[in-house]
Amino acid sequence: MQYKLISIANINFMLLKETIAEVLKHQAGLWQNQNLGTPRESLAGIKIYDSFVLAVSGVRRCGKSTLVKQLLSKHKGSSLLINFEDPQLTGFELDDFRKLDDIASGHNWEIMAFDEIQHVIGWEKYIRSGVDAKKRLIVTGSNASLLSREFGSSLTGRHITKELFPFSYGEFLEFSGLKQDAESLELHMSQGGFPEYLKLKEDEILFRLLDDIIYRDIVVRYGIRQHQTLRKLAVYMISNIGKLYSHNNLAKILGFKSVRSVSDYISWLEDSYLLFSLPKFSFSVKKQIVNPRKVYCVDNGLASVNSLSVSRDEGMRLENLVYLHLRRAHIELYYYSEKQECDFIIVQRGKPVAAIQVCYQLDQDNLDRELNGLKEAMSELKISHGKIITFNQSDSFKVVGKEIKVIPAWNYLIGQ
Repeated sequence: MQYKLISIANINFMLLKETIAEVLKHQAGLWQNQNLGTPRESLAGIKIYDSFVLAVSGVRRCGKSTLVKQLLSKHKGSSLLINFEDPQLTGFELDDFRKLDDIASGHNWEIMAFDEIQHVIGWEKYIRSGVDAKKRLIVTGSNASLLSREFGSSLTGRHITKELFPFSYGEFLEFSGLKQDAESLELHMSQGGFPEYLKLKEDEILFRLLDDIIYRDIVVRYGIRQHQTLRKLAVYMISNIGKLYSHNNLAKILGFKSVRSVSDYISWLEDSYLLFSLPKFSFSVKKQIVNPRKVYCVDNGLASVNSLSVSRDEGMRLENLVYLHLRRAHIELYYYSEKQECDFIIVQRGKPVAAIQVCYQLDQDNLDRELNGLKEAMSELKISHGKIITFNQSDSFKVVGKEIKVIPAWNYLIGQ
């Protein structure tokens, strides 16, 4: 798909207060009569305070808007939800919030939610004034860096951030009506968790989603001219999930003239939540920075549909699912690699607390390798127990006085 970039820098859009009011009324009518679908697992733990803005961030189309609607469902009639991706709000500016406040004065809105607010330049100034006025506010955005930068400069200590991902395995089961077993896990491994794709099963949805992330969240925002090069990098990365990469090697493989460009592109792909980089564990921050990283994708279905690889690497698909499961719960994750390798090290407050290996199927040929990787990581990092996550096997081992449990992923991924 080719995109023609049109500069709108010199085009002035002016919005009437009446237009804004009509859009709000139309949007409210749409969502308040909408089936809000599968309740998200994070819903119960989210609270809305009058001294902090709630920020919900995540990849495009993962359900941020639906989550906010689910939060507001108990406040119909006393809450506002405004979606800034509505074409009728093109050109909404910071000054237009004054018109919004005039409209709000005639309503009893206890909560105000702003969807994809990053489209409004200077939005954080209005939100900060709302927090100071003790308003209950929610914002969503598809760019982690953008939100964190604005919060860091204007809303330090005055926001609570929640990340949202495509459906987890548990949410996939709820959505699809399937039971917890190896068969449903296999489906989740290949189809992923984007709600629209699971509903329609049209690959075009995930093709277009990748293009939207690249062009709308990165190319337009950062003014990138070599957008085909960016797309080439993105596709290469999601075709190699679970594998090591370095900026220097990527520059050589893909023909980049500048390693700095690779670094910037990777950073923007991560900010858009398309990719995640996993650093090697070391007590030295310098070593963490210079060592190669492993790459993972936000969704197995998105990776499968857009990947260049024609083979079905079930081990990598399973490893990506386990990574996403851990990423939802543990922000600080690493891989371990010295003489042996271990897929995931969970760190809390600077201390390694768990070691996890992922192996699609254990057999006599790979058992020693998987156990030795865990054993070395556990011994060096003083971790007392470890886990091997498999597709459909259960077992346990004692290695040098340390316990290692083998757990089928269809149990592990829902917290059992």
